[in-house]
Order: sequence, then structure tokens, then C-alpha cells
Amino acid sequence: MKQKEKSKIQENEKIEENILGTEKIGKLLRKFSIPCIISLLVSSLYNIVDQIFIGQGVGYLGNAATNIVFPLTVISMAFSFLIGDGAAANLSLCLGKKDEESASKGVGNSILVVSILSIIFLAVSIIFQDSLLKLFGVTPESYQYAKGYMFYIALGLPFFMITNALNSIIRADGSPK
Repeated sequence: MKQKEKSKIQENEKIEENILGTEKIGKLLRKFSIPCIISLLVSSLYNIVDQIFIGQGVGYLGNAATNIVFPLTVISMAFSFLIGDGAAANLSLCLGKKDEESASKGVGNSILVVSILSIIFLAVSIIFQDSLLKLFGVTPESYQYAKGYMFYIALGLPFFMITNALNSIIRADGSPK
């Protein structure tokens, strides 16, 4: 009988660890918004510095290549957020119901789906590279630069997509840092 009581107390302590249901809204906003704002600033700064280095090192055709391939990253990011935000909403609902098993299954399924989708994006990007570049508006002058850049971006898509999907899930878990 004592063992059951101990496990019940441990379960209650585990449930209380998630501050999303107990903390004041203002404090939660500060706690969650600051890491998000910092990550957005770092990402923006990275893109600006990246464009400066490409412009200085390769020239305007290098900048053109990054802009031509940009829709691929935006589309993959959209699908990542679709899966990640859906999983985060499901996770929040499951944690609110104290149904950790369903929450774990939902997170696992979302990671599996985004992993499979990212591999499909990788394959499509490489197999249909020329068609996609034409669709995105490549010019004869920027073709070689865009083709090389797209290849490396495509190789990074699985990591990029999984990371973006996990961002939303981590925030819903109550771990913004």
C-alpha cells in the first residue's frame, strides 16, 4: 500500500513540474518570449551576415542564387511548422488531460512524420533540381551558383525541418530554453 502512495505522490509532483498550468501569464510570456526573440534575432542576423559574405566573396550572382533557392527553405519551413504546431497543440491538450502516454505517442509520431517528409523533400529537391530552379526563376547567369547552393540546402533539409518542428513541441512542453 505504501508503494502505491509513493508512486501517486511522485506522479503528482511530476504533473506539477509543468509551469504552464500554474504560473502567472505575464511571467510565462516573459519566460517564453525572450528565448524566442533571441532566436529570431540570431536567425535574422545570420541571414544578413550570410548575404554580406556571399556578396563580398562570390558577388551578386551568389546573392541571386540564395534568393532563387529561398522558396525551397520557406516551403520546407511551412511544412515543419504545420507538423510541429499541430503536435504542440496535441501535446498541450494531452498534458492538460494528464495523459502523458498519448502526449508521448503524439510527439513521437510527429517526429517520425517530419523525418519522413524531410527525406522526401531532400529526394525531390535533388531529383527535380533543374525543374525547381526554373520554377523559382533561375537565370542562365545564376544557374551554376543556384544549382550548387540548392544541393547543399537540400542536404540540410532533414536537419532544418526536424529542428523547426521540434521548436514548437519544446515550447509546448514548458521548456523554452
